[in-house]
This record gives sequence, C-alpha cells and structure tokens, in this order.
Amino acid sequence: MWDEIEKKGRRYQELKGLLETGHANPQYPGWLREFGRMAKFGKLWEQYAQARDSVAEAQGILKNPDSDPDLRTLAHDELGTSEAKLEQARAALVDMQINEDDDYSRNVIVEVHAGVGGDEADLWVGNLFDMYQRCADRQGWKLVEMDSSPGRVGGMNHVVFRVEGEGAFGKLRYEGGGHRVQRVPKTEAQGRIHTSMARVAVLPEAEEVDVHVDPKEVRETFCAAGGPGGQNVNKVATQCQLVHEPTGIIVHCMETRSATQNKVRAWQILRAKLYALKKAESEKARSDQRLGQIGSGDRSERVRTYNFPQGRVTDHRLEGDDKNWPIQKIMEGHLDELIQKLEELRRSVGRSSTAAVK
Repeated sequence: MWDEIEKKGRRYQELKGLLETGHANPQYPGWLREFGRMAKFGKLWEQYAQARDSVAEAQGILKNPDSDPDLRTLAHDELGTSEAKLEQARAALVDMQINEDDDYSRNVIVEVHAGVGGDEADLWVGNLFDMYQRCADRQGWKLVEMDSSPGRVGGMNHVVFRVEGEGAFGKLRYEGGGHRVQRVPKTEAQGRIHTSMARVAVLPEAEEVDVHVDPKEVRETFCAAGGPGGQNVNKVATQCQLVHEPTGIIVHCMETRSATQNKVRAWQILRAKLYALKKAESEKARSDQRLGQIGSGDRSERVRTYNFPQGRVTDHRLEGDDKNWPIQKIMEGHLDELIQKLEELRRSVGRSSTAAVK
C-alpha cells in the first residue's frame, strides 16, 4: 500500500508543477480537477515530505563528524520531534488510503435492477430508489434520475440515477450487491411472505481525463422514449443509446426531453462503466466498484436483507450488534450509522493488511 501512496505523492507533485506552468495546455482543466480531488491527500503528503526532509537533514548533521557541537545538539533535539511528526503523517496517509481512496469524493452513478421476484421485485426497486432519494436529501446531495423503465404493476424494473455531492461515492459504494426483501407484497392475495431481490451497482463518475473512449468504437442511436407521458414522449427521438463495441456495454439515457443533454448524460454513464471496468482489472482484490456487482440477481447474492414482518434490516457483512437495524429508519434514508459501521469494517480490514508497513 505504501508504494501506492508514494506514487500518488509523486503525481500530486507533478500536477502541482503542471498547474504552475501549463495554463495554456488543453489538458489544464483536467489537471485542475484531478488536483482538486487530491487536496486533502496533498496537505498530508506535504506534511509527510516536510517531516521526512527534516529527519534526513538532522541525521545528516549527526552523521557528520565535523559538525559543530551546538548544531549537533540542536539536530538531536530536532530529530526526535521530526520522527514523531513523520510517523504521525505516515499513519494519517495510510488511514486515508484505506478509507478515502482516489474515488471517495467523486459523484456516483447508481443502477438498481429488479432480480427474481416478478412484479414484487419491480415494486422493491421503486422502494429502494425512494430510500436513496431520502438518503441524498438528508446528506444535502443532488439526485437526478437518468434512465428507468416502469414495472408492470408499479415500481420500476430498473433505474439509473446520478448523485452529486461531497463523498457521494465514498459512502454509497457499500450499497453495491444484492438487496433481498422479505414481506407480504401488495400482489399477494393470500397473505404469504415472499422473497424478492434487487441488484445494485455503484459506479464512481469518471471524466474524460480518467478514461479514454474512442468515439469510433461507440455506436450512437436515438429513439422515442417509451411508456406514458406527454405529447412529446412517444414522437420525438430524444432517448440516447450508446453501444461500446469493444466491451458490448450498452447504456441508455432519457433524463430530459433534450437529445443533446441525454447524449451528454449517456456518455457519463458509459465513462463510469468503463472506468469501473478499468479499476476492476487493475485492482482485482477490490470488488466494491466492479461491474460484477450486477450479478445474476439470485437470492443468494446479497449484502443486505430487509425483513418487514420482523421489522429489521440485516447487513450480512457485519457481525454482532452491528448486524441488525430498524427497518423503518433505514427505509427513511437514515443510512449514516450503518455506513459508518461499514467504513469501520473497511478500515479494520485495510489496517490488518498493512500491519507490516513501517
């Protein structure tokens, strides 16, 4: 992990230099955005670098037999202080790398798809979308629906939405996976409990600087949006579909009645998917960003179970008292405490894997 931190530190210094001299470069806006995302890391890295240089300078004086005695005394005192600052800065950088990676502060694109369960699964997708809308409202984030298809008796068969706000991806990434619901559905006349699934994928929003997409490899089409709507909805070709031929990834967007705006949003989704695929290939040990989060929708692929008859939500990644949560609170979008527990779990796993770092 420390190799990754040092690589990031070199990139921070490189960007700092580019921003000082490259104002006329077409890449300047991209460099500026990347540098902005690294602001918190950069502050810690500069503290670490300053302490490292102070340690090296003090050690150099102490190793030099010709050093002035008074200077050696000052260096000896400075060495202890600088070594303490160095270790403190190093520990803070490791903790940030574990908890707040490069994507932490990005906006996020979330996909929710109905799994097994028929009409009830569609209703469940609609319930989850409402939960995320409430969560975004509580966090002060902006949530925009980008694409969706209605369920046969209500709800949604799938929905894609974008969440804009500080730490949106860092917090919502824990939602990726299967969400199982157990309840008596509206579609059940006999009062029997049904089990249904929804599948959630959480993708950090990517910019052009993050992933290169050759327009020649993307097939772009427009069609009229389906489903109920106003006089425009079934007549004007505003829904944008992109097909990335090398990977077979297909995205749709019908966020607005503007074909141009839908095209922009569709490209955002495509870049997010390709960026997630790129991250998954380079960091196979990390699963929280993989397109494989979509899975097959089988009942066994789950991160969380929502049991309405028992009034509880069980997060299967947690243990003990942290495992179960009141269902009404969660469905109202109060995810903060649950997310905090998942962040603590992520940090503890990360620290155990970096225990040998000195």
